[in-house]
Amino acid sequence: MSGKNQYVVRHGSNWGVRGEGNSRLTGVFDTQQEAIERAKPIAQREGAELRIQGGDGKFREAWSYGNDPCPPKG
Repeated sequence: MSGKNQYVVRHGSNWGVRGEGNSRLTGVFDTQQEAIERAKPIAQREGAELRIQGGDGKFREAWSYGNDPCPPKG
């Protein structure tokens, strides 16, 4: 990944967007969907990954907008 990964995380009763390595949130939103809608264009612009945390605190999804090889080596 070339850019800064973005994370949609639980923030109290709300949802936040945080860039990798940042201590502060980029934004706080009422719903997870609103947070995803804010984080997605940032991840796309950065050519990075968007990781989405579920209500249980575990990351449930990751969307990649970087230069991943297709098909992956392995």
